[in-house]
Amino acid sequence: MAVQAVPTKGNLMSSKKSLALAKTGYELLDKKRNILVREMMTLIDKASEIQSKIDVTYSRAYLALQRANITMGYIDEIAKSVPEDDSLQLSYRSVMGVEIPIVTLDESDEENTLFYALGTTNSAFDEAYVYFREVKRLTAHLAEIENSVYRLADAIKKTQKRANALKNIMIPKFEETVKFITDALEEKEREEFSRLKVIKSWKQNNTDT
Repeated sequence: MAVQAVPTKGNLMSSKKSLALAKTGYELLDKKRNILVREMMTLIDKASEIQSKIDVTYSRAYLALQRANITMGYIDEIAKSVPEDDSLQLSYRSVMGVEIPIVTLDESDEENTLFYALGTTNSAFDEAYVYFREVKRLTAHLAEIENSVYRLADAIKKTQKRANALKNIMIPKFEETVKFITDALEEKEREEFSRLKVIKSWKQNNTDT
């Protein structure tokens, strides 16, 4: 039950203004929630698609690696020639105030440079290298999407909580306050009207006598 405010016109105007703001806030939060949900569902579909690509590419990569090991012997020494990758870059974009990560890989050097001698390898090794490089790119993209989904889900939960508080607590509270003050003021006006009517009748009777 809302706390009964002093039934004055000033408090009525203030309560109506607070009610309007609460309703506007709820509408904005509801729109924000819907936008975030749509964004999250789109990313979930993308994540599922990329995960399927990763599974297929991993299978092909390990199959090519097995063929390379069979035809070339154990290739761990050759693999060590591939340098550690530190090309991952992280930036952000905003979706309704939610910071969404953007993961990028600088693959310009890899596209133009081989880190092993062609004379000591074969096509199976080349194939494995290409597939694992593709897995790395897909994994970075998947990490970006999964982190984005987590952030969006958290934002949706908080937005829904705030929207529910406005819809179920604040708006009914202000509506009840407005009704209470309105009823009290109307009752006061009726009492004032009745009082004035009695006074007028009394004056008229005294004048007649």
